[in-house]
Order: sequence, then C-alpha cells, then structure tokens
Amino acid sequence: MSTNPLKIASAVAVALGLSAGVVAAQDAKQEKCYGIVKAGKNDCQTASSSCAGTSKKDAQGDAWIYVPAGTCAKIVGASTAPKKG
Repeated sequence: MSTNPLKIASAVAVALGLSAGVVAAQDAKQEKCYGIVKAGKNDCQTASSSCAGTSKKDAQGDAWIYVPAGTCAKIVGASTAPKKG
C-alpha cells in the first residue's frame, strides 16, 4: 500500500492547527495565579527556578499555577502579577 506524502503532510498540518486552537481556547479560560504555589508545584519557570516543579518555597511570589479565570482574585494572598519574595 502506497501513501501519498502530500496527504500525510496535510493531515499533520491540520492536526497541529487544531491542537493550537484548543490550547488557545484553554488558555483563554485560565489565568496565571502567583504567590499561592507549594514548593516544587509551580507550572513554569520563575526568576529563581529553571523549570516547572522547581519553585524553592511555599507561596514564592514569582511562582505561578494556572487556575480557572476569575479564581485568583478570590484567593487571599494571590495575585495575577508576580510579587517580590
């Protein structure tokens, strides 16, 4: 059975386009919430941590996690912007 490389390339392009659209839609429903993360549970790099899961202390001001949009404002001590400390 022979496969057409053009069809394969087209299928891959469609799949990548769809997944990018899903990520964008998901991000629109999420927000970064700073200052509430337990040590080692952050979602991404910080000024003092190299990668996800490497925050050094609980409630590190520049460490964040994704939460549903609107949730961060309801959490005491949380912020949608990085905090010092």
